[in-house]
Amino acid sequence: MSSTASIKDTTNPVNELKSAVDANLFNDDPQDIALFSEDIWSQGDAASCILSPRTVDEVCAVVSAAYAAGVALNPRGAGMSYTRGYTPDRPGVGILDLSKLNGIVDINTEDMYVTVEAGCTWATLHEALIAKGVRTPFWGPLSGLVSTIGGGLSQNNAFFGAGVHGTTSDSVLSVAVVLADGTLVRTGSAGAPNAKPFFRHYGPDLTGLFCGDAGAFGHKVEVTLRLIPVPEFEECASFEFSSLEATGDAMASIMRENIACEVFGFDPNLQRVRMKRASLTADATALANVVKKQGSILAGLKEGAKVALAGRTFLDKAAYGLHFVVEGRSAAGVRAEMARLKDIAARYKGTEIENSIPKIVRANPFNPLNNILGPNGERWVPVHGIVPASEGTATFTEINKLFEQIRGILNGHDILTGFLLTNIGTTGFLIEPVFIWPEALTDIHKQTVEPDYLAKLSVHEPNSKATTTVAQLRQGVIDIFQKRGGAHFQIGRTYPYAESRAPETLELIQGVKRLVDADGLVNPGALGLGPVAER
Repeated sequence: MSSTASIKDTTNPVNELKSAVDANLFNDDPQDIALFSEDIWSQGDAASCILSPRTVDEVCAVVSAAYAAGVALNPRGAGMSYTRGYTPDRPGVGILDLSKLNGIVDINTEDMYVTVEAGCTWATLHEALIAKGVRTPFWGPLSGLVSTIGGGLSQNNAFFGAGVHGTTSDSVLSVAVVLADGTLVRTGSAGAPNAKPFFRHYGPDLTGLFCGDAGAFGHKVEVTLRLIPVPEFEECASFEFSSLEATGDAMASIMRENIACEVFGFDPNLQRVRMKRASLTADATALANVVKKQGSILAGLKEGAKVALAGRTFLDKAAYGLHFVVEGRSAAGVRAEMARLKDIAARYKGTEIENSIPKIVRANPFNPLNNILGPNGERWVPVHGIVPASEGTATFTEINKLFEQIRGILNGHDILTGFLLTNIGTTGFLIEPVFIWPEALTDIHKQTVEPDYLAKLSVHEPNSKATTTVAQLRQGVIDIFQKRGGAHFQIGRTYPYAESRAPETLELIQGVKRLVDADGLVNPGALGLGPVAER
């Protein structure tokens, strides 16, 4: 691509862009602009417009027109960022809405890959694949009902399958990316004419450049992921621990075994929040799905009855919970691996409890995103970091100590803190503190949460003092992770990626940015990379 943009002499680049694209793809309605300019956490600068292409060709056309007009574009999928991943941080930036580019292009069970458009949701893909007896190794975040695969690849994801198979990026074979000037590039084996996207590592790994890039290097339009047969057997287990240290140490030991496809834990506060949000006995659909997963009517009724009878009473105590899932091709193999993990949990004084939570989660992986609010209609926001397995407990302890030091201030503002723990393969210990506090909702909350559920919740007034405290605490957590050399997903404009790189590394990253986006028109500010200075 050329190294400098061909920007026309115009006093209003957005008007020039509007005149150059299909009117059905251009939107400057103020209400829509306000919605698309915010994420779960914050409001950005008002976008100049929204472009909503429906095909790859339309993406190329609108991006080329924006390039000619000199209008920067921030790519947006489902809008589930909480790190200002797509929110404009300067005037005059348009939003490239990729939610309508949402088809499944090719399910190839002979060559074991699937190609989807960037706006396809994880839930849509998973449903289509399960019907054919296959799935992707990593198969989605908890927000997968609405979260898009292109967004997940830009930000990286954790959860389903990540305990063994790693992140979204670890399941990707190839991407099709529209660069700043509208040029379409395909990576991996698909980089040759008429070649299939079946293999990632043919020459330099160009695919990796566009994984976890926060959408800063190009606009992803298609993603090809590996397929594996759906594991035929699974078992779940849950344990409670009396201390933070025991929980963290047990999780680190379990993740090193590389046999639990999901390992996740909650501190007592977050376990109580989960129970307030939805009773395990009240959701008939969730129980029905547990029953259906068991493979026989008798086994299904038995498991459903166990979950219903357990209710929430086993989580009433102020304990830390750790849950894990093992899956495989034989019942005997799964039982043996589960026995190994249970022995580890017992070694750290864990007490086995009813496994209702992992069973419910596995049977109902993708739910409406009502949990982006607290149980009483409060605001909710997480922050997170990833550290080596050996440093998980110490980091967890340090963050908890930070919260305890200002517990009086938190209580004064009715700010509740909690923790989610999970792992990324054998090496990444992910800690996600969450904050729940009384604060007025914004448009994105009202659009995302189910109307019937929202109507039952309390309404809160603006509460800037509490929100400022939450912002300061989030930064305090980030500082702890940075001190420990931690990594992050969903870098957006929140985690100090560019600022924390060694000078030599940063120069290489900036060199890539100059090559693919010389004029800083692709999600400027993401990754901490602004428009490139005049050369």
